[in-house]
Amino acid sequence: MSTTGIESWAVDLKDVGAIYPFQGSEGLMVVIGVVTWIAWHIWQSRWEKEKYEKQVQKYGDAANVSNALDAD
Repeated sequence: MSTTGIESWAVDLKDVGAIYPFQGSEGLMVVIGVVTWIAWHIWQSRWEKEKYEKQVQKYGDAANVSNALDAD
């Protein structure tokens, strides 16, 4: 199975277009990458919010959390 669309390498490569794998699927890969990137940001935001809420439950209100973090 060839992913480049080239059946034989016994050709003049200057006459051949792209020779990298999965040619023609760049747009799909960009869409997948952007969707994954946005999904990661959404997941990260929710995870950080959950972590922050657990800290608030453990230490009290937001002012107490701020004081605990600044207590260095």
